[in-house]
Amino acid sequence: MALNFFDQFMSPTFLGIPLIAIALTLPWVLYPSPSSRWLNNRIITLQSWFINRFTQQLLIPLNPGGHKWALLLTSLMIFLLSINLLGLLPYTFTPTTQLSLNMGLAAPLWLATVIIGLRNQPTAALGHLLPEGTPTPLIPILIIIETISLFIRPLALGVRLTANLTAGHLLIQLIATAAFVLLPTMTTVALLTATILFLLTLLEIAVAMIQ
Repeated sequence: MALNFFDQFMSPTFLGIPLIAIALTLPWVLYPSPSSRWLNNRIITLQSWFINRFTQQLLIPLNPGGHKWALLLTSLMIFLLSINLLGLLPYTFTPTTQLSLNMGLAAPLWLATVIIGLRNQPTAALGHLLPEGTPTPLIPILIIIETISLFIRPLALGVRLTANLTAGHLLIQLIATAAFVLLPTMTTVALLTATILFLLTLLEIAVAMIQ
């Protein structure tokens, strides 16, 4: 019986219990915890250097007031990067292919940024709803359009992340299945397909990091 290609996106269960919680907590187990010693081993030193450089590059576009978000943003991005890359391994599950998880992360963070922006800089936050130099008859229409685009932003970003990861996983599975089927009968075509699969895997690694 042929399996459905979309079965890989179903949340795994064991005895009726969803195992998505394990998939979400597993990445943190892979990162070693720093010790209280003066000198750490090479893995912890490399991990600390990577996180420090990652945080510095992340906070360059932000003003000093936005640096208080460093812990949240760095933790979230490393978490997403980890589960996206782990999802490319065989027999694994990618939680970010679930729209519920992406929306659960996007909606609170989007709402927090909007509320904080309205509280700290209400004039600048409301000014984004109306571009400078807009003709007077278009002002009500543009305000409505910009308000709708503001509210639809977390949904659009969540759907885009889900669609990109889902499409990539489907392409990898389709091309890998074609390579295995063609290997006994058309070896040359199977090798060419395997080459395409390798290049697509490199592309998906880049997509997992960018998303």
